Amino acid sequence: MRYLEVTLQRPPAEQHLMHQFIVEHEGYTASRLLYGHQYGDEYAMLFYIDGPQVPYEHALEDAPTVLDYELAPCRDDSFYLYVRESLTGADRTFVNAIEQPGLIIIPPVAFRADGTIRLTAVGPDEAIQTAVDDVADMAHVDVRSIGTYCAGRIDTRADLTQRQFEAVSAAVDCGYYHTTRDGSLEDVADRLDCSSGTAGELLRRAERTVMEGLVHGGPF
Repeated sequence: MRYLEVTLQRPPAEQHLMHQFIVEHEGYTASRLLYGHQYGDEYAMLFYIDGPQVPYEHALEDAPTVLDYELAPCRDDSFYLYVRESLTGADRTFVNAIEQPGLIIIPPVAFRADGTIRLTAVGPDEAIQTAVDDVADMAHVDVRSIGTYCAGRIDTRADLTQRQFEAVSAAVDCGYYHTTRDGSLEDVADRLDCSSGTAGELLRRAERTVMEGLVHGGPF
């Protein structure tokens, strides 16, 4: 069983409208597709959007392919999006190229503010190669890593509580983990609307969970 980590760059004119919105507007880091399922010609998807909710929702209301949506705000400047959409044209062709028989896309798929799409796929060699070849016809493909898949690559965030993940997200965003420690524990606490002691405990538990997951998951 093989894995593939890849960065894709679609032409701006063929970019999905909501991805292009993130590229063109400040305050957004990425839109991360957590889950998705196809029902006939429709897709139901759950995203985590790192950025302000109101401008994004205004753009969402004008997107012609969106059939229905619901938002769930987080404490920081981010939110979850449930959306039903009918993909057409270049978007449908792009999805069909990625969704090869036998290929599994490991969430999240990150639609980043620099215009790139980052994803990890697992499956047999022929499915991975077919996906790369098909996507290359409509996007620039940068293969970041490829090899034999192992359990050590499972996303350790799956074991974090929602509150722990919010704490880690706030810490990363404010620079708490920078070499120069640009953000303080008090900054993290402010974003979480809690005491610095509570913020520190959330980070310690999250860090312990992540480190234990890496050690027990085996070598990379």
